[in-house]
Amino acid sequence: MFIDELYFLACGEHLSWGYVDMPPLTALQAWTVRTFVGDSLLAIRLIPALAGVGLVLLTGALVRHLGGGRFAQALAVVAVLVAPFYLSFDSYLSMNSVEPLLWMGCVLMLIRMIKTGDTRLWLWFGVIAGVGLENKDTMLLFGFALIAGLLMTPERRLMSSRWFFIGGMVTFLIFLPNLIWMIQHHFPHLEMLANIKRNGRNVALGPIGFFGQQVLGMQPVAFPIWICGLWVFLFSEQGRPFKALGFAYLIALVALLLAQGRFYYLAAAYPMLIAGGAVAIERRLTAPRWRWVRPAYLSLLAVTGGLIALVALPILPPETYLRYTHFLHVSQPKFEHRQSSELPQMLADRLGWPEMAAAVAKVYQSIPADERARTAIVGQNYGEAGAIDFYGPKLGLPKAISGHVSYWYWGPRDYTGESMIVLGDIPRERLEQYFARVDAVGAVGNPYAMASEHFTIYLCREPKGGETLDQLWPKLKNWD
Repeated sequence: MFIDELYFLACGEHLSWGYVDMPPLTALQAWTVRTFVGDSLLAIRLIPALAGVGLVLLTGALVRHLGGGRFAQALAVVAVLVAPFYLSFDSYLSMNSVEPLLWMGCVLMLIRMIKTGDTRLWLWFGVIAGVGLENKDTMLLFGFALIAGLLMTPERRLMSSRWFFIGGMVTFLIFLPNLIWMIQHHFPHLEMLANIKRNGRNVALGPIGFFGQQVLGMQPVAFPIWICGLWVFLFSEQGRPFKALGFAYLIALVALLLAQGRFYYLAAAYPMLIAGGAVAIERRLTAPRWRWVRPAYLSLLAVTGGLIALVALPILPPETYLRYTHFLHVSQPKFEHRQSSELPQMLADRLGWPEMAAAVAKVYQSIPADERARTAIVGQNYGEAGAIDFYGPKLGLPKAISGHVSYWYWGPRDYTGESMIVLGDIPRERLEQYFARVDAVGAVGNPYAMASEHFTIYLCREPKGGETLDQLWPKLKNWD
């Protein structure tokens, strides 16, 4: 289970129109699968897997609407299927798995409007964009980029229809509940982003490094396809009606560079470029002397994609993964300055959670029954708290508390703070500032887990200062 999944599952137990770090759709996904499908890993990953299938099919539809034949469709869908970005996104529950589907749904509506002039499709564009805003805030970036790109081309005529304004109103109404929630809570996501920037948690990339990660994230062998698609949309006669798509990509790219956004925030835009490039490549390879290139390139794309898939997906055991990546001299990119293990962060953050919950359960059951009922389990981050919430019920553990992101909103429950099991890499000296008795009662540390998940479990009693946990809670907020 990936660290973010544990948090999303906890959010699904506290359904709301917003959270500190995300809109509500991912939490609703978590609640839905647990309610109707179950708690198994297969159930939790069902929606991401279906989103991946949907993106492959939608890419084929984009190719078809751009005039591509069978080879163009095959080339495009294989390129999307083996792209490390999407393989990673679709391997765990998150907003990232659904995002490309929503972005490309808007693109499909726009392509159909350009081809047919049927502006009633703005209504469906608005619905998709509204759902996208309830999924991830970056939908606002792509929606702006598409509209700005449209304004820069003759296809701006499509915006003169009343359906454009109706579609915009539909988007706003779908987004409105989350907007109201953010206003009521004083836009906590902006506060969190400011904290992250101030703390320097994210790896900063310059333009060359950022673009390089786009090439790697979409699989280097696929680079000619999507760069060809960008060229076609911007400069070719056949792509002229769809020039807005090329402008939209560039606008989103520049905006993310200026905002120092994470490199994978642009990943959802590539299926449209791949579709355009696949159509152009198909038309270039019509001559008999070039026919052999089609199966050769498609095979090369599939084979190299399969080799890289073992780097992107959590398939191999850690020891085998390390040998494999050392042999290939490749690994997953680093996107945060958090200290990992030998494994990259996206894999290291999946390890050690059940063992941690079991270690906490052993400590919890050792506490006398009358004290146990008053003992809170405190996680320093949403992964630790989420692991207790997910694995704990079968081990006899109560729900955890934490000051991390949305857990802070859920408060200290009914605990007073007189007895607490404290998790995370927090120094003992700091705990002794607040408690008269601090006892080391256990240890956690999967060798391949993140460095921050190697820690001593402390049982803390007799708080100093006379303040209850409820009174201390505002000081425990951790939004970074």
